[in-house]
Amino acid sequence: MASLHFRRPRVPARAVALAAALVAVASPLAPASVGAADPLSVTTPYPAVSVAAGSKVSFNLALKASQPREVSLAVAGMPSGWGATFRGGGFIVDGVTVQPSGTPPDVRLDVDVPANATGSTPLTVTAKSGALSAKLPLTVKVNAGGGGNVSMKADYPALRGTATQTFTFSLTLANDTAQDLTFSLASQGPDGWTVTAKPSSQAQAASTAVKAGDTSTIDVEAQPPSDAAAGDYPIVVAATAGDKTANAQLAVTITGNYKLTVTTPDQRLNVNGPAGGTISQTITVVNDGSAPLTGVTFDKTVPTGWNVDFSPATVDQIPPNGGKQDVTAVIKPSGDAIAGDYVVTISAKAKEASGQSDFRVTIETSPIWGIVGLLLIAAIVGGLVWVFRTYGRR
Repeated sequence: MASLHFRRPRVPARAVALAAALVAVASPLAPASVGAADPLSVTTPYPAVSVAAGSKVSFNLALKASQPREVSLAVAGMPSGWGATFRGGGFIVDGVTVQPSGTPPDVRLDVDVPANATGSTPLTVTAKSGALSAKLPLTVKVNAGGGGNVSMKADYPALRGTATQTFTFSLTLANDTAQDLTFSLASQGPDGWTVTAKPSSQAQAASTAVKAGDTSTIDVEAQPPSDAAAGDYPIVVAATAGDKTANAQLAVTITGNYKLTVTTPDQRLNVNGPAGGTISQTITVVNDGSAPLTGVTFDKTVPTGWNVDFSPATVDQIPPNGGKQDVTAVIKPSGDAIAGDYVVTISAKAKEASGQSDFRVTIETSPIWGIVGLLLIAAIVGGLVWVFRTYGRR
């Protein structure tokens, strides 16, 4: 029987080289070893700031980790007299929980700079979790103008109108410091005025919080007394946060409150007189406003056939706050007006205001008719007497 011989198949050299290349490409994609360390980081968008001595500066911190971790926080390099506080979720914190995904925890470092601080101070924030740690170097530079200022400006600082108006100002409160500030609001106006200042976003609030570098709108309402005389009136609004104060100087110009009343010296608005005759009545024009009335003229509304003349026909000026001017009105009823009551309207008109009053005019029976009646009666009686004397004897 013939023996069988088997040969090992020969692998081509090109196939061997291709396999080696595939292994080389695939090797970097292999998973990391289980024992690899998890990274931890802490950052802030503004690690170096310039502030004024005696102020407070805040750093917003962002912490990241590749897996959930409890991270403790500390700050090193604080000189004597300085203060540092970590805040998060409305509390003072010493550590936070960091998740690998989602929104990072809200953490802030507040640094209190003493009033005698000078120069640049390096600080270091350390975030530590087990064997992992991350450091964040910070620099706080202290100089006279570094803290920024607060200011308040009005869109229109001066307004003009009458005493019956309510004046509204819009102010912009700017916080150009390095820290968030809460301002208390105060306002002061002239005696008798009602002045209020409040945040435009909250009508009932007496204070407003303004973030560092941000602004807030303040609404100011000023109500003068109804008898405020014409003139200029100052108003001051103040916003205070700690040792920082912003003031706004405002002004209102009152042009006056105009009011005109037509009456008589004894306040009576009724007169009597005969038809076809004349009735003289004194008219009193009263300026009840807070500014002069100028160029006062007079007019009337009367029954048909009637007329009214005024003396003087015009008044150049009547002073304010109860100033008076008497004018004589001569009322001329129609000659054929029968006895009874009639209405005559007398009006006064100035350049600034006007007013009017209705007068009741009572037309009386003419005395001539009374005399005529008496004469007729006398004639009748005399005639009767003559008749009885003449025919009574027969």
